[in-house]
Amino acid sequence: MKFLDQAKIYVRSGDGGAGCVSFRREKFIEYGGPDGGNGGRGGDVWVEAVANLNTLIDYRYQQHFKAQNGIPGMGRLRSGPGGRSVTMKVPIGTQIMDEFNETVLHDLTEPGQRVLLGRGGDGGFGNDHFKSSTNRAPRQSSPGWPGVEMWVWLRLKLIADAGLVGMPNAGKSTFLAASSAARPKIADYPFTTLKPQLGVVGVDEKEFVLADLPGLIEGASDGVGLGHRFLGHVERTRVILHLIDGTAEDVAENYAVVRQELEDYGGGLTDKSEIIGLNKTDALLDEEIEEKRAALAEASGQDPENIHLLSGATGRGVLDLCRRLYGVIDRAKADEKAASEHVPFQP
Repeated sequence: MKFLDQAKIYVRSGDGGAGCVSFRREKFIEYGGPDGGNGGRGGDVWVEAVANLNTLIDYRYQQHFKAQNGIPGMGRLRSGPGGRSVTMKVPIGTQIMDEFNETVLHDLTEPGQRVLLGRGGDGGFGNDHFKSSTNRAPRQSSPGWPGVEMWVWLRLKLIADAGLVGMPNAGKSTFLAASSAARPKIADYPFTTLKPQLGVVGVDEKEFVLADLPGLIEGASDGVGLGHRFLGHVERTRVILHLIDGTAEDVAENYAVVRQELEDYGGGLTDKSEIIGLNKTDALLDEEIEEKRAALAEASGQDPENIHLLSGATGRGVLDLCRRLYGVIDRAKADEKAASEHVPFQP
């Protein structure tokens, strides 16, 4: 299945049905009076988050969603039926943006969450509604109210516990394949990963979701390369795993470039917990490993012991790093739960 994380769509709720002008006509009933029914209400446009989707690809091929108009009223006081509503199903983590793709209108983060995007118009009144003591035979009815129409953007931000970031060809896909059952494309050239990949990592009979994101390059926050398109996926993670290519000439510079792009993008990315991994250590000598580990520690301000030595190809350090990732995620979940349960006292 192809991955698509944003799509522009047109939605329109149904117009209300018009009221009816009608009079009762039966044999031997001289003054039957008005019996025009009311029009039906137009259908609504709903958006629902479902758990079994992870892409917006369906909205590439269908961009227009229109609810049914309400049926006009009829004689014999028969009101028109309401129009059928439309429900669009989207992945969990989908944001609904305005037509300029700038303002968040709704954010669907829970399975089964539904939002009303366009309310259908109310139906019009038939002439029976307008009868009074002074006007016993009104020939008046009202049209239905129009529905709502708009262009909106759907933007998907993946729900993952941890996010893999790093320069192109840092070994992120290899690490994802080594730590989970995911099988992303792996090759020895930059930008092998062109779309986010999700993997479920199992650690000591516990699990968390890891997202492999396309490589970042300098200027990614300004739209250079692939990074700007996918930096938003990092916003929902609880911890960032920053992988550094150990075979690079200047690992400190690679680290600084990615951190700068995270800071320029905003969204609180630099405030998230960060774990640094020096990858591809199987291709380095022991002296080179220590030298580059020290350079990374100085650039990040962390203790050298906190720089994890990894090899996605051989599996070195993968399990220990996954355990540390799960520990950070577990603490973050506990803090979120405690914060949600705390209700400030209001006198």
